Amino acid sequence: MDIITVSPRGYCKGVIRAINIAKKTKQDNPTSKITILGMIVHNKYVVEACENLGIVCLDAKGKTRLELLDEINEGIVLITAHGVSDQVIKKAKDKGLTIVDATCVDVIKTHDIVKNHINNGDVIYIGKKTHPEAEGVIALSDKVHLVSCKEDIDNLKELKNVLITNQTTMSLLDIDYLIKECLIKFKDAKVYEEICNATRVRQEAIKNLENIDVLFVVGDISSNNSNQLKNIALDSGIKKAFLIETSNDITKDMLNDVVSIGVTSGASTPTYLTTQVIDVLNHYIETKELIHLNVDISKII
Repeated sequence: MDIITVSPRGYCKGVIRAINIAKKTKQDNPTSKITILGMIVHNKYVVEACENLGIVCLDAKGKTRLELLDEINEGIVLITAHGVSDQVIKKAKDKGLTIVDATCVDVIKTHDIVKNHINNGDVIYIGKKTHPEAEGVIALSDKVHLVSCKEDIDNLKELKNVLITNQTTMSLLDIDYLIKECLIKFKDAKVYEEICNATRVRQEAIKNLENIDVLFVVGDISSNNSNQLKNIALDSGIKKAFLIETSNDITKDMLNDVVSIGVTSGASTPTYLTTQVIDVLNHYIETKELIHLNVDISKII
């Protein structure tokens, strides 16, 4: 039984930047109330590590960033790497909050593309419903139309001077399919495919894997990019692929009839958690026993 560690894996530059900004903000403002608007990244252990530093991550299922601001009345509000709409920034300023913006530069680029086009036409934005990155873009204008599946395309009415773009962490396969479907209906549309490079190279690394019996993707169940890695593995012919949050999610059933094991992780997954998975798998290869490892939050960020 062999272990193949897939590269690249783990934190992307946007996640590293957001975490570093959060830590520096706390270091520079040790007595201030600091609230992150949403999950800093989609990993519960990173959220817990931030809270251990005294930084609150404010998130609630079904609530937009604009609605979450109603619960913040003082101190510093940190914008996550996913970005927000202009309305959120204005509301935070109107409430007298200090804004620290950790929006990923790739997301900022998508915002700029959309803003530059909406004065001249409509935008079809391919993204995941309720995802904070998509939320921030579609709130820019009522001329931005969210598409998550073919049915959404079928339901679109007459649009003018259409531009098609997308959430940066979507599946390359899904984006390719949905763009083609959009172009059938809107033949003259311009396309700005905005999958970020970190997402692209991680997905391509999975597509290029050969002779893997099982792939473990280490990541949070709420992480879109982590879920996409698992889905791409299955679509690429890997018979078994599992999204696991920690090494303790691995069971012996997952390793039945397995010769070659692949390990990768989403762009919001700490290296520490992936290393634990590799350690547990190596121990299993040697002993045929799975061990339980505790997560030390102090080692997460």
